[in-house]
Amino acid sequence: MNAVSEGLLHEDLRLLLETSMPAKKKKALLGVADAKLGAAILEELGYQCQTGGVVAELLRGIRLHFHALVKGLTAQSASKAQLGLGHSYSRARVKFNVNRVDNMIIQSISLLDQLDKDINTFSMRVREWYGYHFPELIRIVPENSMYCRVAKFIGNRRELSEESLEGLEEIVMDGAKAQAILDASRSSMGMDISPLDLINIESFSSRVISLSEYRRGLQEYLRSKMSQVAPSLSALIGEVVGARLISHAGSLTNLAKYPASTVQILGAEKALFRALKTRGNTPKYGLIFHSTFIGRAAAKNKGRISRYLANKCTLASRIDCFSEVPTSVFGDKLREQVEERLAFYETGEPPRKNLDVMKEAVAEAGEVVAEVKRKQEKKEKKRKKREKRRLEALAAVAAQEEQEENSVPEPEEGAAEPRKKRKKKQQQEEEGIELEPEQNGLQEEEEAEAVPKKKRKATAEAEPEEEEKRKRKKKKKVARDEED
Repeated sequence: MNAVSEGLLHEDLRLLLETSMPAKKKKALLGVADAKLGAAILEELGYQCQTGGVVAELLRGIRLHFHALVKGLTAQSASKAQLGLGHSYSRARVKFNVNRVDNMIIQSISLLDQLDKDINTFSMRVREWYGYHFPELIRIVPENSMYCRVAKFIGNRRELSEESLEGLEEIVMDGAKAQAILDASRSSMGMDISPLDLINIESFSSRVISLSEYRRGLQEYLRSKMSQVAPSLSALIGEVVGARLISHAGSLTNLAKYPASTVQILGAEKALFRALKTRGNTPKYGLIFHSTFIGRAAAKNKGRISRYLANKCTLASRIDCFSEVPTSVFGDKLREQVEERLAFYETGEPPRKNLDVMKEAVAEAGEVVAEVKRKQEKKEKKRKKREKRRLEALAAVAAQEEQEENSVPEPEEGAAEPRKKRKKKQQQEEEGIELEPEQNGLQEEEEAEAVPKKKRKATAEAEPEEEEKRKRKKKKKVARDEED
């Protein structure tokens, strides 16, 4: 289905055409609905193909009367088959790629902004709460997450000593600052605090620390997703600002459809409509103000560089949205162009032409895409080899099991009969019934067959002696009877 939707000649279709079409290819004319598929057939097999016009009408008639042309196919079954085929064809045409979903970026950046607000609020609460006991610490450690770690480590400031100096240095990453905290704890003006209050402060500080760690992990996750979905945009303007642009636009596709003038003021809609209503000055930048380029530009050049940056962001988003194998090559080149434009505003050095830069980017991107496709092909070959080995192993195991089932020995008749006769003999002995001589002789012969060769030889040598003994006993018995 994927091959048909992409206009490629599948092996099954090739086999069908080779077996069904006549040998003389020049005289044959094949009607095909898809022009791409017809071109592929002409290129690989050499059959002349016709699309459109009469072919479309013929195919429409075949579809309409398909159930009548095929034996055993009802109209209801044909309609169900057509519906399933249409759904599978649509799924193949859409080419839904799980790795390029921008919904995860939108949710991640929203959660990241919310976490920033919550962490700031909770850190201020920890500062206020622990500030009653150690107010001088706020001035020494201004950073929020570090303050929570230090407050959790110190606990009661009266218990802080020289032994705790190494632990403080590990947290604040500065020996002078750790010494300042120790000196301030000895001469602090804070109030004493109960152990129960300290337990609550430490538990709340632990929650804030865990939130900060989760925020760092979420930022790494956002960076990895942006490198997969929009590498050029993240290379140009940064992962966080690029994710905010995608989130504000609704999706990467919507952002790619926006013109540069809309991207420039994206996020400043209130200021824009207020300016239009009051007939004042419209805003020069929106969310792209958070990028480093606008902050580095002079005040008179902020509007110019924001317009130029919005133009490059639009190009980068379109490249990321519509390229099959997204790479960061174009983003790096566009970033270099923005840097050159900043230098031009400051020093007057003329930047390179856009055409030259794009030619370099296209050449580098071609090499990168070829390398990526080569790696993908290697992975696919390895996966097929592993699958083939797995199937061969399963087939070997199945063959071995089947062979073992076939080679299970059936019970022999000759081995089964002696067991039955032994049981019968035991029953007869229990009942006190004497066996007849003929039966005893048969039993002895059958038992002799079951006896091993060595034992059989010993019994064969002992038989003549037993016969002589029997004869002697008979003679003695006959002599006694005569005497009587």
